[in-house]
Amino acid sequence: MKILVTGARGFVGKNLVAELNNRGYKDIYKFDKDTDKSLLDEYTKDCEFVFHLAGVNRPKDEKEFMEGNFGFTSELLDLLKKHNNGAPILITSSIQAERDNPYGKSKRAGEELLFNYSKETGAKVLVYRLPNLFGKWSRPNYNSVVATYCYNIARGLDIQINDPETELTLCYIDDVLDEFIRALEGKETRDGKYCLVPVTHKIKLGDLAERIKSFKESRKDLSIPNMNDELTKKLYSTYLSFLPENEFSYDLNMHCDDRGSFTEFIRTPDRGQVSINISKPGITKGNHWHHTKNEKFLVVSGKGIIRFRKIDSDEIIEYKVSGEKLQVVDIPTGYTHSIENVGDTDLVTIMWANEAFNPEKPDSYYLEV
Repeated sequence: MKILVTGARGFVGKNLVAELNNRGYKDIYKFDKDTDKSLLDEYTKDCEFVFHLAGVNRPKDEKEFMEGNFGFTSELLDLLKKHNNGAPILITSSIQAERDNPYGKSKRAGEELLFNYSKETGAKVLVYRLPNLFGKWSRPNYNSVVATYCYNIARGLDIQINDPETELTLCYIDDVLDEFIRALEGKETRDGKYCLVPVTHKIKLGDLAERIKSFKESRKDLSIPNMNDELTKKLYSTYLSFLPENEFSYDLNMHCDDRGSFTEFIRTPDRGQVSINISKPGITKGNHWHHTKNEKFLVVSGKGIIRFRKIDSDEIIEYKVSGEKLQVVDIPTGYTHSIENVGDTDLVTIMWANEAFNPEKPDSYYLEV
């Protein structure tokens, strides 16, 4: 299928083209404000579906609203009519079309052009009044408060919150893409004469700012955002896309001594914590037991022996572990346990505990195996 995408280098267009390629659509005509206008005449001859994403939302002069959102749409439709091309056309409008401001008026005028075009030609039109969009490749300080907050917070810059109680309706770019692919396949989601993206999220402006700030702090407290919450998961992915390119990495606090090191990697309130333990050759660590805390050990490099003894028994149980064969060893409660490096290189063990360490209630009791 030959697909025309106007505004192909914009936020939605860039994501859409990438997703179309991912799904095997290769004949994509990409048009944007820097493309030679003569190519639009060529593209409208044989395209079989049109994603009309081009528009103006931050002009230097208000008259550019109508020129970009009405005028260019009119040009596009005239070319389709010129070539007698009845391909379905999808246009991205805005919830602002309901408002009586220059931007809203221009978007509403573009919508009416499409509805009249459909009546005149019989072509299928799909008009999406989109709410506030967010996701990777969006532009900060342009038309997305999420992008602006992510960009500024990631760089330690101030953000502006006019009214923290203002409620936003947000829509994630991947949910937009899923709906657009459904539309391409003739399975669009409709609400009367308009189409819609069925998945949206509501959040207050102040809460949005605090949530994004928590993502920055998570590097310090080693927390992981609540990925069970769909909006949080999507916001976190968006935030990471705005990290400065020289700040993808961050240091961890390594507790080092002559035995090796112990470094906490991740901690969560409901899924425990993950740490990295390095033991030098000949070193034994552990020799303690827990009432309730339980752990999983995974040796990823080196050779070792994990030993267990039930605290009221003399029987010692041994498990040989090696980075050559990845095995998870559960550390049950009520067993004192240790891990010994029996190789000639560092023993590297990933350790998961079911709860984050609490110094006021460590639940660790010294007892040699």
